[in-house]
Amino acid sequence: MKKLFLAFILILLILPFQDGLAQKDFTIKDIMSSGFPSRLVNSKTADLVAWVESQEGVRNIFVSNGKETQQITNYSKDTGQEISNLIISPDNTFLIFERGGAPNQQGEIPNPLSLPEEAKRQIWKINTDDKKPVLISEGNNPVLSFDGKTLLFSRRGQAWRKDLSSEMDAEQVFSVRGAVSYLRWSPDNTKIAFASMRGDHSFICIYDLNTKLISFISPSVDQDVEPVWSPDGEKIAFVRMPGESQGLPFTPRRSALPWSIRIADVKSNSSIEIWKANEGQGSALRGISSAQQIYWSNDMKLIFPWEGDGWTHLYSINSDGSDLKLLTPGESEVQFVSISPDKKTMVYSGNEGDIDRQHVWRINLANGSNKQITRGEGIEWAPNITLSNKIFCLASGSSTPAYPAILEKGRIREIRSDSYNSNFPDGKLVKPEQVIFNATDGMKIHGQLFLPPNMKESQKYPAVLFFHGGSRRQMFLGYHHSAYYHNAYSLNQFLANNGYIVMSVNYRSGIGYGMEFREALNYGARGASEFQDVLGAGLYLKNRADVNAEKIGLWGGSYGGFLTAMGLAKASDLFSAGVDLHGVHNWNVVIGNFDAGYSPAKSKEAAKLAFESSPIAYMDSWKSPVLLIHGDDDRNVPFSETVSLVESLRKNKVYFEQLVFPDEVHGFLLHSSWVKAYEATFDFFERKLKRE
Repeated sequence: MKKLFLAFILILLILPFQDGLAQKDFTIKDIMSSGFPSRLVNSKTADLVAWVESQEGVRNIFVSNGKETQQITNYSKDTGQEISNLIISPDNTFLIFERGGAPNQQGEIPNPLSLPEEAKRQIWKINTDDKKPVLISEGNNPVLSFDGKTLLFSRRGQAWRKDLSSEMDAEQVFSVRGAVSYLRWSPDNTKIAFASMRGDHSFICIYDLNTKLISFISPSVDQDVEPVWSPDGEKIAFVRMPGESQGLPFTPRRSALPWSIRIADVKSNSSIEIWKANEGQGSALRGISSAQQIYWSNDMKLIFPWEGDGWTHLYSINSDGSDLKLLTPGESEVQFVSISPDKKTMVYSGNEGDIDRQHVWRINLANGSNKQITRGEGIEWAPNITLSNKIFCLASGSSTPAYPAILEKGRIREIRSDSYNSNFPDGKLVKPEQVIFNATDGMKIHGQLFLPPNMKESQKYPAVLFFHGGSRRQMFLGYHHSAYYHNAYSLNQFLANNGYIVMSVNYRSGIGYGMEFREALNYGARGASEFQDVLGAGLYLKNRADVNAEKIGLWGGSYGGFLTAMGLAKASDLFSAGVDLHGVHNWNVVIGNFDAGYSPAKSKEAAKLAFESSPIAYMDSWKSPVLLIHGDDDRNVPFSETVSLVESLRKNKVYFEQLVFPDEVHGFLLHSSWVKAYEATFDFFERKLKRE
């Protein structure tokens, strides 16, 4: 009778709490119901853009002229098949796109639904009038000729082509040793430039469609990449990187044998060096998010990225190597870059003057003048400029999910008003604050702080730290330009709205704060110096008067999973619980996944340091509970990382829970996988940081 009475009292205590959960203003599914636009591209002949929109995992293509927007494809189910590499035809009557993900080491295309039919990576064509997709071929990385008649693409590492006016199947263009990459049509459509990738070296080549011969441009022992035709078709600029062991992945690389830019004369197949990076800072190539790393202007200047002053900037130089000019000055970084069809104007997004956001800027290539186009509390990225100088971009805000936009008269106008549905908690999200705190070694670290709405002065709240992946990422004071972190931002908002103080940490080795921050000393597999940022963030929260110092959790995915595991393994007295999504637990395993030639047995000193920089080395001090989430077709962090960690957790009798997604990849392809993962994360924190 006494046991029944106690059970009854327990039920009475639990019911009000469960009622409170049921009465939340919105659910994780609601906040993740917004659409996510990506892959924005512009027409070369009209004021027209196209993009891919994912609506709760259902991916479709849209086009807009800034006034009218229409859906081009009509996919209705989330099959986990990505859409990428959009191309608008020169006459704007059709689009080319790629559907399906890249293969894993076994050659398997992602199939997260485990469908019985084999998943494929295919190239499609769709007319804008009848909207009926037509399969071109299996393949990837399509490149349309300037006249819109012939499509080049890659297939099994070789170049293929399809005459779009013919019923004949696609055919291989030529056969060459090495994998073919960087396929580029000449302006007159008679030649194809490409790079032949041969492991420890690569060549720039030209295939002549008339003579059917391949010529090699100044072949050397170096890595030659990124061929770009001059507007007149008489020259090719390309990047040369000296052959050099680049060291291990996930370790700092502050310098290299300096890279250079060369210009080749197409008739003679010879090239000359017109610019070379200085030794030391900027000697290693630091790329931008762009279709190419070198651009020709209409007046034969070259525009390229370089971090000679420690920040990723754009520079211009004359084709004879004279008049090197910095186009984007300041302690800031350029990320997304594109050029106008007439090659007179460039647009880019960067964080100049607002380091934890991105805004759009415009460069007049004739005189190098630079003008800021957007500003304020929003975030804008992926700008595209049309022939008549209209600028389109993608944008977001602290409470507004990503949307496609046109920039008009100093304002940003959304060009698709239904980018999130009626279930989205519009007007209910909090505004994150910029915080700058000290790591335990004194380094200044930026973060975004999410505070619960209607906080009570006397109350102490559970707190959660979030660590992004990469580590070459930067989180912003608003929704992110990557789908992975667009989702993560939603979960951080949801946690804040449910009574957690949340801080997203831009730890060292991330981007946005210059080369020395990105290539931080002893980061990653060379000492895990980012752990000092983890501790600093934990102590920052612990010392806040509104935080319950006994209830601090942490979560993150991939590299963020690594830091989550490090926090739990080395500081269980500070961190009460964690959620580790597909995290790195032993650098020696993950390095081997990115560098097939890596052998811990042959690199004993580096392997010892890599192990000591890994969570797996500190299992004896891991006490706090953890939720592990992983897809078993992960192509970035092997699923074995979670398998091995669980073995150690079991041996050390550490409490853990697991959520495994069969056939899912690293960045989950199914919307339902994200929802399930985040629901499990929230439930875990509710039980470990609130109820226990």
